[in-house]
Amino acid sequence: MNRHVVKTLLSLLTLWASAVPAAAPERFFDDFSYADAAAMAAKGWTPREKAGHPGVEGATWSASQFRLLDDPLSQGNRILRLTASTDGTGVGTTQTQLCHARKYLEGTYAARIRFSDQPVAGVDGDPVIQTFYAVTPLKHDFDPDFSEMDWEYLPNGGWGSEKTRLYGIAWQTVQLNPWQAHNQQHEEFGSLDGWHQLMMQVSEGKVKLFLDGRQIATHGGRTYPVSPMSINFNLWFSPGGLLAKTEQARRYEQDVDWVFHARNEVLSPAQVNAEVAKFRTAGIAQTDNVPAATPALSSLCDF
Repeated sequence: MNRHVVKTLLSLLTLWASAVPAAAPERFFDDFSYADAAAMAAKGWTPREKAGHPGVEGATWSASQFRLLDDPLSQGNRILRLTASTDGTGVGTTQTQLCHARKYLEGTYAARIRFSDQPVAGVDGDPVIQTFYAVTPLKHDFDPDFSEMDWEYLPNGGWGSEKTRLYGIAWQTVQLNPWQAHNQQHEEFGSLDGWHQLMMQVSEGKVKLFLDGRQIATHGGRTYPVSPMSINFNLWFSPGGLLAKTEQARRYEQDVDWVFHARNEVLSPAQVNAEVAKFRTAGIAQTDNVPAATPALSSLCDF
């Protein structure tokens, strides 16, 4: 084959390649601009109603603890509000959790969340935990397929410490009773009352954690996730540290502005912000072309 023919074939291949449309990037984005909870459920969100771990023994997980409302600080924006309350007893405690499909693994995760240091009703001091995380169900103690990546904000302390802090945690596996955990954790001390952006890059055996655009930790090795996870938010109370019973329940809130995932892509905080801005400018309040796990996995929203 002469050089002229080779050159012609290469030119034709280049033209063909340029004519083939690039595959759309696989993205999940939700701006929580729904009119009501039914519309949110239709887009794959499941509220938890099953009792059990984590939190206070005897507490109720209630689907009525969510609100979709106009953002008081940003005209035209809407937010998801989670609430949890306690009177100091297990039966008087209501916690809340919301889960999306179990199909997320490697890539970039991000969410914009408002943490709150004080209750909106009742006295302050309960060990409330405000979260954004991804998790696989725990089938049994020390399940080798268990995977979890957590952001947990503890304004009033908890887990054996009174310090205000944000946890960034990657889990390998766990036994619930008696408690024995295999994980890596990072703690950021001090108040984070207000709006913050949390992000996780999951790639090449490492989980990199970012707070407001700043990398604060890297986890990996045995704690690197190995099975598809659901994306979750929950608001609950650390067991064993509730204040004494009061007639008026103490009620806490956590707000979520948006959540984002780029499948199998490592994006910087600036790139995530650009993606979110692009969706909002285009008027896209929710999109999801992240494929289901193979085989498809149910999100039971019970852990």
